[in-house]
Formats: sequence, structure tokens, C-alpha cells
Amino acid sequence: MDTKAFKRSLNHSDKYFRNSLGHGKDVAEQMQTEYQSSLIQKIRDNNYVLTEGEVTISLAKSFGFCWGVERAVAMAYETRQHFPTERIWITNEIIHNPGVNQRLRDMNVHFIEVVDGEKNFAVVGEGDVVILPAFGASVQEMKLLNDKGCTIVDTTCPWVSKVWNTVEKHKKKAHTSIIHGKYQHEETVATSSFAQTYLVVLNLDEAQYVADYILHKAEFPEAQQRRRDEFLTKFEQAYSEGFDPDQDLERIGVANQTTMLKGETEAIGKLFEHTMLQKYGPQSLNDHFLAFNTICDATQERQDAMFELVDETVDVMLVIGGYNSSNTTHLQEIAIERNIPSYHIDAPERIGPDNRIEHKPLHGELTVTEDWLPAGPITVGVTSGASTPDRAVEASIERIFQLKQQAALVMAD
Repeated sequence: MDTKAFKRSLNHSDKYFRNSLGHGKDVAEQMQTEYQSSLIQKIRDNNYVLTEGEVTISLAKSFGFCWGVERAVAMAYETRQHFPTERIWITNEIIHNPGVNQRLRDMNVHFIEVVDGEKNFAVVGEGDVVILPAFGASVQEMKLLNDKGCTIVDTTCPWVSKVWNTVEKHKKKAHTSIIHGKYQHEETVATSSFAQTYLVVLNLDEAQYVADYILHKAEFPEAQQRRRDEFLTKFEQAYSEGFDPDQDLERIGVANQTTMLKGETEAIGKLFEHTMLQKYGPQSLNDHFLAFNTICDATQERQDAMFELVDETVDVMLVIGGYNSSNTTHLQEIAIERNIPSYHIDAPERIGPDNRIEHKPLHGELTVTEDWLPAGPITVGVTSGASTPDRAVEASIERIFQLKQQAALVMAD
């Protein structure tokens, strides 16, 4: 498929919306009422610290809704206003936040179900309105919806679109796109659909494995078939159809899932640049490696703020965001690396009575921890992922205050 030609045709269609539908003022007021918080603003105004009783809340200086997420949610709200009687679908969660997605369901916006690992587009009919989420949709999905005669409202974050443009440049120059991301994540699925040839690497260890293969594949010709088979097995499901590591790693460009750890993405980019420099020399580097600059500002700011927060003295860290939110998970990783007791929740309701919390450990299943807040005066670090509204952070902090107040009353008795 000629993705550029298809995108041009889509952009000129009267059934494709990429920007505001004209209800911005009304929607802004609605979102302020539903998602913003006077308590959070109070903490911001107090240099991101608030003490009540025995609890000091230390709030990250960058957290919560990013511009791209806020834009996507606002466009979804506008879609409901602009098309009051049409059936409206979303190809996935609009963002990775259960409360926001439930609010859209309450507004009679439907979510396309996944059946046996595939989205069931059979439910979508001609004339229906379909919203593409903040992390985008694949070219194949967009074409399918366009062929069905749907109206498409595309809320894809511009930072994600920037990555797609980078991958298009790789394809134009016949370079393989090496994508730092999770191959099954919706954003990476969409990004890879713009590539001719791609390989997804999850982390620096996988990138090092690829770099070693590039540098040493010719050293042991008698074992090359075995090494090639091992490579393809290791990255099964994470490369394009027909991918051949012996041919397709001679020219590469680097891209990323925008929610990955900034430092690791930068390290992977430098690793592959040095690898191709070593392999082909400085005079031929530009023929074999394409540099990149696709790190999302919002992701970077939230990670930087988290690093600053864990450098402070905090007794407990609370990370709020969807359990399937990649950027939230990486915030959790930062706290764990500093050995700070850390709890990832997706909603304030996970903080229960009697000092209990239902949370998701990193790479683990939901679990309940008793007595998670230490006795006596404590400092709780708080941050949230880019898909978490301030109102959810407010409710979580209020529950912490209530728990400590109850504990103080019990001690007083």
C-alpha cells in the first residue's frame, strides 16, 4: 500500500477530521468541571507540597494529562456534540484511563471489541463515526474504515504522527526501522504499519543483541544459519513479514514508541549509531544509519520530574494511571530502581479502608497490601501518567489523608 498516497486522499476527504470540530469552548468548560482539581492547583501553588496532619504529599512537578491526551479527549467530547444522533465508535481506548473511557461509554460512545485477538470491525457500518485514539491506528485500519464509508475523527497525538513521519523517511531510503517499543502495544502496531521493513526491540539488552549480530554475523559463516534462526525465534512477532536479519540490518533508522523511557531510547539510538560507524566507517555512516529525534516532550518532562521526586526523601510512592499505560509503568520503574516502596493504582478506589491498597506490582498481577502506609509522620510521593486527570489524583490524595486521620484517631483512643 502506498501509505503517503492514502494519507493524502484521506486528508482531502470531507469525512476525515484531524482538528477541532468547532465545539472547543463548550468542551473545555465540560472537561474543566469533570477533570480539573482545586486541591491539585493548591498543591502546585504551594511548590508541589502539602502537609495535613501526619502526611506530607510531595507531588511531581510534571504529571497527569499531557497536551496530546487532553486534545484527544476533547476531540472525543466534540465528536459526540457534533454528531448527536450518529453511532460513534472508538477503535480502542481513547487513552489508557478507565475513568475517562467509562465517561465516554456513559455518553453512548461504543468501543470496538477484540475477538480472538482481532478487532471486530464488522459491527461498524456505513455512515458510522469512528474515533481513532491518541496513540493512533494502523494504516490498514484507517483504510478499512475509509472503504466502509465511515466518518473518521483522528485524535492521534502529533508526537506519534512525528514518529510515523520518521518511519516514512526510513522507508523512502530503503532503511529498516528499528522501533524501541512493545511490539503488541497499540502505538507500536500503528507505527510499524507505516514501515516497509521493521524490527521492534523492547529494551537495551535486545538492542545490544541486534548490534552484536550486525557486527559479528560474518565472523562464523558455518554457524550463520543457526544464528539467523535464533535471531528470528528471539524476535518472533516483532518484525515485518519476510524480515531477513542478514539483509535488512545493513541500513537502519531508529524510531520509538513515545512512552518508552527517554534515557533508554537515547541509549539505543547511540548504540546503533556506534554500531554502524564501527561496521561501515564514518564516510559511509549516513548511507547506513538515519538519526532520529522523536522523543515526546511530555513523556520526557514526566520522567525528569519523577527522577527529581525520587531524589527527595519520600517514604512511599504512589503512581496513578492505567495498568496498560506504558508511560505510567515506566514512572513506576523509576521508583523501584531507587528501592522506594511503590504502589501503582489505576483509580482512587483502589485505596481502601483499614490501610489497604489494591495495586499492580511491576510485571505482576493485581495484589492487595495491608498496612501500606507506615505509622507516624510520613512523606508520600505522588505522580501520575499522562492519561490521568487531576481529579483522580485529588481523590487519591484525599483517601490517603483520611486513612492517616483514622489511624491517628485509633491511636488516640
